[in-house]
Amino acid sequence: MAIPLGLAWFRGLAVRTVNTPALRKHGSLLPARRLYITTATRNNVHFKLDERTAHSSLDLFKKDTGVIYRILGLHASRVQHNQERFREWAVVFGDEEITNGRHYWEVTVKKSQEFRLGVAEALMSRDDCVGSDSSSWVFGYVQRKWFAMTTNKMVPVPLVGKPERVGILLDYEAGVLGLVDIQKPQVIYTIKAKFRGPLCPAFALWDGELLTHSGIEEPQGLK
Repeated sequence: MAIPLGLAWFRGLAVRTVNTPALRKHGSLLPARRLYITTATRNNVHFKLDERTAHSSLDLFKKDTGVIYRILGLHASRVQHNQERFREWAVVFGDEEITNGRHYWEVTVKKSQEFRLGVAEALMSRDDCVGSDSSSWVFGYVQRKWFAMTTNKMVPVPLVGKPERVGILLDYEAGVLGLVDIQKPQVIYTIKAKFRGPLCPAFALWDGELLTHSGIEEPQGLK
């Protein structure tokens, strides 16, 4: 069974942080227009969830666009063994790798109080959780609060409730991952990083379910 996020979240803070990429509130350290204005192609990646990567406590549904957490899950011996599958944490990747461009997708959250949404290097360790190492960048929700996370460093994301559906904006060349309020729409918070290799959409879930929406148009006016 995957380690529950509520139990492991603060334990993870003890992990040594090295060369943590800067996390920046939108517009606070860089002018807003510098964050997203690039020559990147708007590819709007279309992906499904990759069953090969899914931890044994996660079940995919709706033609592999959704994932649900099973508190008991399957014993590791009951799922196909492969090097792609996450072994310790309830994580699943999208099945497309991103190496350039500007991409946008949305996630509907149902009955979940503990989850993480973002991107990770395709080759990140399957023994780690997204947000706990230097090869993943996520927005996490736990204990009714949002955080931006990488290398186990958490920065609170203020003024965000728990919307049922949120957007994720990735600009590979600019090195920016943004959390989007789709109702306004606007970028609530950005993580600034230096992406070096192929990235996959990444998700972690400890209760409830998530439904992904990819291949959709980016809302107009996002910066």
